[in-house]
Amino acid sequence: MTTMLQLVQQVTNEIGVATPTAVASSTNQDVIQILALMNASGYELLRKTSWRNLTKQYTFYTSYVTTTGNWTSGGTSMTGIPSTAGIDTTYNLVGSGMNTSAMVLSVDSATAITSSQQFTETKVGGAVTFQKVQYSLPSDYDSSMPRTQWDKGNHWEMLGPESAQQWEWLMSGYISTGPRIRWRLLGAYFQIFPGLSNSELLGYEYKSNGWATNAVGVSKTSFTVDTDTCIYSDRLIVLMTKLKYFEAKGFDTTAMYRNFIEELEVVMAQDTSAANLSFAPRLGSILIGVDNIPDSGYGPS
Repeated sequence: MTTMLQLVQQVTNEIGVATPTAVASSTNQDVIQILALMNASGYELLRKTSWRNLTKQYTFYTSYVTTTGNWTSGGTSMTGIPSTAGIDTTYNLVGSGMNTSAMVLSVDSATAITSSQQFTETKVGGAVTFQKVQYSLPSDYDSSMPRTQWDKGNHWEMLGPESAQQWEWLMSGYISTGPRIRWRLLGAYFQIFPGLSNSELLGYEYKSNGWATNAVGVSKTSFTVDTDTCIYSDRLIVLMTKLKYFEAKGFDTTAMYRNFIEELEVVMAQDTSAANLSFAPRLGSILIGVDNIPDSGYGPS
């Protein structure tokens, strides 16, 4: 793999600037600027397409805690829980006298929590299930890949992303549950509804923001060390850096822009395969089709 140092050296050689022997530690203003422009190129190329080397799969199991506690109608405090270990503000509450949208507002001690909603019944030693409904996104998450969110245990596609209005309907409506899991993105979380009282495998694909990679293969979001590499075509990032350098210096960029766009279109086209499309499609003949459907005899005579 071509390193960041080698990429910067290629740029400097092509634009006639003194070639550095090191980049990250350089105090040369041209080298500092070229590195900054190369990182800017990396950030912007991230948005150009769904690069295959940035597309990742992520799976996780749902979490829940079934326990007991004491609560009072009109109050929000639940006490007498045997243990609050593992419970945090990403869990909802399911039990008698609890609103559908009730979440753990705070964990107050090893035996007590505060609910975001008032209880409508009083219970001593009542059964309660804490269901985790907000799951942290991957650390390198940039954006979702549409229609890849699946309940893998039940082999159902999850429904979403739900809008804020749809989510409030789910939280507040009389009839909102069903066999399918709904999802949305909320802050740094992947949120599901309804919560589950079993360990269910869920998953989705996403685009990573880790376009750069260090010497031991760990993704990162920018070039910081001379031995870093990146997922982009060498020629593509060199051309984009040169284009940005010419723009920054106020030089004519006509030829630079043409070269960059031509390379970008080729690289994007070759990055992933595409489906074969027919101008004269025909129905398949597997199982029941136009080739084996009888003319009559579809039901009782």
